[in-house]
Amino acid sequence: MRKSIWVYHFAASPCNNCDIEILDLLTPGFDVERFGIKLVGSIRHADCMLLTGVVNSKVAGRLKRIYAQAPKPFFVMAVGTCALDTGIFRGSYNVVGPPDKYLPVDVYVPGCPPSPQAMISGAARLIEKLKGTKKGKKS
Repeated sequence: MRKSIWVYHFAASPCNNCDIEILDLLTPGFDVERFGIKLVGSIRHADCMLLTGVVNSKVAGRLKRIYAQAPKPFFVMAVGTCALDTGIFRGSYNVVGPPDKYLPVDVYVPGCPPSPQAMISGAARLIEKLKGTKKGKKS
């Protein structure tokens, strides 16, 4: 896992701006696969979760169940302003809080939407965090 990070994208009620930037991140223009970052379709094959959007009452239970299925050690990268502090949805009747209320978030990538360069920077911070851990375990 120190050389490549397989990520699972969890869209927790996003407005889709961050999702469009994630798709841009995966195109040949940015080519994050050269860093070993690969998008996978199952949480059980992933090392990291890219979380976008706000956690609302319908998503909170699913988020906890999916996180519980992830192999450990597992890391979470919250992408976008909504995933950091509920953004423009703050105070909405359906929002139940930021994601760190439900699972541990290791890296935050701010922006509305964050640029692909910012997400690459967040992945680099995660890789640096992994280098500081013993055998990939969280410290």
